[in-house]
Amino acid sequence: HTCAILDNGSVSCWGANNQGQIGTGGGSYPQPTFVSIGGGYSAVEISAGYEHTCAIFDDGLVRCWGLNNQGQIGNGQNGDNEIYPTQTASLGEGRTAVAISAGGTHTCAILDNGSVSCWGANNLGQLGDGTEFESNVPTQTLSLGPNRTAVAISAGFGHTCVILDDGSVSCWGANYHGQVGNGDWDNVHNPTQTASLGEGR
Repeated sequence: HTCAILDNGSVSCWGANNQGQIGTGGGSYPQPTFVSIGGGYSAVEISAGYEHTCAIFDDGLVRCWGLNNQGQIGNGQNGDNEIYPTQTASLGEGRTAVAISAGGTHTCAILDNGSVSCWGANNLGQLGDGTEFESNVPTQTLSLGPNRTAVAISAGFGHTCVILDDGSVSCWGANYHGQVGNGDWDNVHNPTQTASLGEGR
């Protein structure tokens, strides 16, 4: 499925909807279809995962919809798919989201203080909290490094990577194909700097 934010801040999605990932109820949609986000909010960033979708709205909060078998909606529940946009549990006292990426069955967001919060599946360490326990609420990753903050994020099928404020890259999660980039093959459960990007790069 595919989702887009339009120039008026509304959301339109199309494609498969077997898990509610279009956000309009049942049925598949072969053309862009309006998604009701309610409350007069506007979307500012959106990401389509494998079978779920998450968006940041202009109030800084996150709403997700679609498959929720591993808590990837982040609303404190597992198992019941959300066929309409549903607000996640708290991102933390006074915290808002500034960037978001939906992965295979997990979701990660950069918060307004540059930290990262993730939720959903964690069997490969893709939440970066040092465990393999899934979480159905936003959960802070372990440290990104001394005084480091994230400026961009991307969640893959079972791993997550961020660009840090110094231009370096930190990743965590599945690493059986080397996707963490640290020169090893073992899954990583906490943010880990990649090997060198090149001299001065």
